Amino acid sequence: MPLVLHESAEMYLETILNLEEELDRVRAVDIAQRMGYSKPTISEWMGKLRDAGYVTLNEAGGITLTDAGREVAVKIYERHVVLSGFFRAIGVSEETAVDDACRVEHYISDETFNCLKSYVDKNHPQA
Repeated sequence: MPLVLHESAEMYLETILNLEEELDRVRAVDIAQRMGYSKPTISEWMGKLRDAGYVTLNEAGGITLTDAGREVAVKIYERHVVLSGFFRAIGVSEETAVDDACRVEHYISDETFNCLKSYVDKNHPQA
């Protein structure tokens, strides 16, 4: 049965994507440090994400996004980048822009996000 992706699952996938860019190998401890959660909590979620087909776990403790996991992570990360850039462009402070983008990126509809992205690309290409 596929895992219904909600904010927590999307945050884990986005975090793994970011860590993959920074590290040779992503481990549960890396995710725990980045997100501020306990290793048992991370292990539980990695099991759920593995069972749903979003990550693979190898015997050495490495965690890798599957194609499906990467697709979700890239989508969420793009939303984060566009939303935080838009918020900064309209005068929101850096910290608030990033915090608000982290919340909004999980709930904004595809239609609204695509319209906002088109608007930003057209009117604020540097955002």
